[in-house]
Amino acid sequence: MFPRTVVIETMLFRISCCKSHVIIMVNTTTMAILEMSGPSVSRHNRNMKGRRWGGLRQRWKMLGLFEIDQQHEFYSLTCMMKEGLCAAIQNTIDNPLPDELSEDDYNLEVTQIHKDFRMETYAGPVFAILRRSLGMTEREYQQSLSSEGSYLQFISNSKSKADFFLTNDKRFFLKTQSKREVRFLLSNLRIYMEHLGNYPHSLLVKFLGVHRIKIAHQKMKYFIVMQSVFFPDDRITARYDIKGCEVSRWTDPPPECSHVIVVLKDLNFEGQFINLDQQRLWLLRQVQIDTAFLQTLNVLDYSLLLAQQPLHQDELSQSHSFTTLIKRTKKSVNATSSPTRVAPATVPGVVAEDDSTLLFTELNCATSQGQATEMHCCNNGSYEGESIDQPSRTGAESADLQVFQAQNRRLLPNFKNPLHVIDGPEQRYFIGIIDIFTVYGFRKRLEHLWKRLRHPRQTFSTVSPPAYCHRLCHWVQNHTK
Repeated sequence: MFPRTVVIETMLFRISCCKSHVIIMVNTTTMAILEMSGPSVSRHNRNMKGRRWGGLRQRWKMLGLFEIDQQHEFYSLTCMMKEGLCAAIQNTIDNPLPDELSEDDYNLEVTQIHKDFRMETYAGPVFAILRRSLGMTEREYQQSLSSEGSYLQFISNSKSKADFFLTNDKRFFLKTQSKREVRFLLSNLRIYMEHLGNYPHSLLVKFLGVHRIKIAHQKMKYFIVMQSVFFPDDRITARYDIKGCEVSRWTDPPPECSHVIVVLKDLNFEGQFINLDQQRLWLLRQVQIDTAFLQTLNVLDYSLLLAQQPLHQDELSQSHSFTTLIKRTKKSVNATSSPTRVAPATVPGVVAEDDSTLLFTELNCATSQGQATEMHCCNNGSYEGESIDQPSRTGAESADLQVFQAQNRRLLPNFKNPLHVIDGPEQRYFIGIIDIFTVYGFRKRLEHLWKRLRHPRQTFSTVSPPAYCHRLCHWVQNHTK
């Protein structure tokens, strides 16, 4: 009897970590196979199941992120994205940026034709200037987005059904967006840039590029590139997504000793505090500034991302060299503060461009005199110096400082930060505000009325922008010390 072809449904399992918890998604795909005898089918099914669960376990080991290899459904798409981004950034490298941005720069659309697709880049010079202001070179940006290493992917449970990709070094996120969301960002790009210019230590997520890719016979996709708030994530011990409300704001923690990444929520954080000591007032004020800006955009449902990692033992020391002092105490204070004294944290306004020159001048003076200033923390939080004769150590610190500035400039007040990292007495905190595209329109107003009926006497995310702003600020105030 000749074998006949039958159609069956096979199941592809995908595991990932999203904003709230690890989920398993099941996708079905249809394939044709030859009908086999009973024992052969049984053996074949067992082998198929073994391979599926083997792959599932492997992806689980990869902390909820897995490489988009050649068998992945997004492999072709991400390869085209990498090729298109490499060419788009090369165009910026080859053409000098303007001294001042014009209206044409904000409205600029550049289309590049490739073999199997075309890529459009929106407001390229604007985002290039933003990247430069964050201390990021175009070559560095290009290398990360178009490296040989495969992108990573995880599946989000967000209502937008967006696809999320992460560069292989985990430094940048690529997220598909709706046309409406892209238009919203581009229409508010100028005031977004002005806000980051006025407050270089803003907690708002840094958008680094907006693009559209069109593949033949497929629906075009809009996507944005943004900084990962949790970078570098090597020693992060806990991650939280905070909205300042109660309804649906609990996530089951991972099993003890599990290596799976789980982003927890508001109710998981209850009973804990962000311990910042002198930096607390700065953080409170900056959250007020950023949420007030989002209120002017009439948006809600944004999140305060928070992660923490323990400081190294040497970072816990109460005695610091000049270089370590910069690392430990100058992370978020106003540029007018003295580089060698800790002033009360103030609102971080525009950072003086020559502040780094001041730091190097003082360090060079110490080197020429053959002295280094060892700083000791007093009980009142100020610092007093002792003159210590150690010229060789100062030279080494000068080299260390240059390396530190090149690799970790976001921790210094004299540079505009792509992210914000703040050190408390015992923990280092990664903080950022994300998801700023939800406008409080007619549908959200209806959702607000419905949730008031469904969740009486409980707080939920869908409230007016002024109420949302006030509530998130109140949460930060109540959970910091």
